[in-house]
Amino acid sequence: MNKRVTGIGGIFFKVKNPSKTKDWYQKHLGLSTDANGSTFEWRSSEDPNQKGFTQWSPMKDDTTYFKPSEKEFMINYRVENLVELVKELIAEGVTILDEIEETEYGKFVHILDPDGHSIELWQPVDEVYDEMVEGRTKS
Repeated sequence: MNKRVTGIGGIFFKVKNPSKTKDWYQKHLGLSTDANGSTFEWRSSEDPNQKGFTQWSPMKDDTTYFKPSEKEFMINYRVENLVELVKELIAEGVTILDEIEETEYGKFVHILDPDGHSIELWQPVDEVYDEMVEGRTKS
């Protein structure tokens, strides 16, 4: 398998008040936000016609989404072929936390790194995600 991770799909972090945090970032740093945070749109270096997205999301500090990790953040990495990658990670002894979930905008699975960080792997369907996103922060 040539490519594993192809980019950052998202940054998720715990805060006391997600609405207040999103408002602060909107006011002081110019992020355009929606219920989930903000989406940064970019272009593929291999095909400039192909859009890609990175999600920025402050989440309530009591979220269980990062479990079993107790860390304050989680990074989502974009991958090219999630099914094949999971097979390779299992063979390499990586802890896989759940089954691959398939949604209209991509496939997801969670793994643990050696420091106990939950990591989300995402094989995106960018065309569908593009239609769903409201809060976009563009350059």
